[in-house]
Amino acid sequence: MKDSSGGAIRSRAETDARTGVRAGLTLRQIEVIRAVMIAGTIAGAARLMNVAQPGVSRTMKHIEGSLGIKLFVKKAGRHVPTDEARDIFAQLQEVHRKVDDLQYSIGRLERGLGVELAIGSVPSIATVMAPEAVAKLMRFCPDIKVNFDILKIEEAIDYLLLGKGEVVAMSYKLSHPSITFEPLSKGHLVCITAKEHPLASRSMVSAREIAEYPLIGIDPRDPYGAIMAGIFEREGLRYDIPIRARFGTTVCALVKRNLGVAVIDAFTVGDMENQGIAIIPISEDTVFQTYVAYRADADLSSYAERFVAILRREMDELIHRAQMSRKSITKWY
Repeated sequence: MKDSSGGAIRSRAETDARTGVRAGLTLRQIEVIRAVMIAGTIAGAARLMNVAQPGVSRTMKHIEGSLGIKLFVKKAGRHVPTDEARDIFAQLQEVHRKVDDLQYSIGRLERGLGVELAIGSVPSIATVMAPEAVAKLMRFCPDIKVNFDILKIEEAIDYLLLGKGEVVAMSYKLSHPSITFEPLSKGHLVCITAKEHPLASRSMVSAREIAEYPLIGIDPRDPYGAIMAGIFEREGLRYDIPIRARFGTTVCALVKRNLGVAVIDAFTVGDMENQGIAIIPISEDTVFQTYVAYRADADLSSYAERFVAILRREMDELIHRAQMSRKSITKWY
């Protein structure tokens, strides 16, 4: 069609496209059109979308004005698609279907469906902190599969480099060019005794006082054991470890039987309520740094990042609670 000057007559939509004024339909506008199609009325569309009726009416007027096409006509009180808009509606239905498919796929990812997260942890963090973090991760992603391995520090490097797992919670930082160590949380040491031990009633104890009793501990040559032994070495104290155990849970079980006292990290005894041992703050500075380790040539998945964030928060909160009660009378656990 031509105008009187011989030029082609452009529709309002074509003119707006040429001038850059008209924008394409937004997903929200598509949702409004589809709601009117399904409900047959503006009021019904508003109820479907849980919005005010005037808002739907204004949006429809804006859409039709922008397109330069009448999308609906009223027949017997209902909004019926016009003939010229039927092709548009067919395509809108396809767009809406694809959006639904996209939302479904996103929902699967959010729930962790089809995802398997492999994580590792040294025993001290694996006892209480890591399981709590896994529990909270699965509240966010209930369909995720988790492989959780307890590792010795020296096993962590092969675990990551051989692709057995994505991230490892560590109580010690190693030096390796292919592994990134990221600070996790700062912990501290505590003294634990059986409830009938002479130190059990103390509100605080010194390294010198602890060294007067037989110790239950980890080999000081072990990287984790070195953290425990450091409290005595810094003070130049002689100490005796007649019983050595590999895991903190074993140490706690031996202490409960009054076979000696132990210096252990606060993370291991984080939920030792009603377990027959006393947990006593140590007067010396016993702060140490924990880490998460992962391959330097790979980024963490969003699931691993969320796990690390939850784990860090859980560990920080535990230490904060312990610091707040440091000056209180020792509680029985």
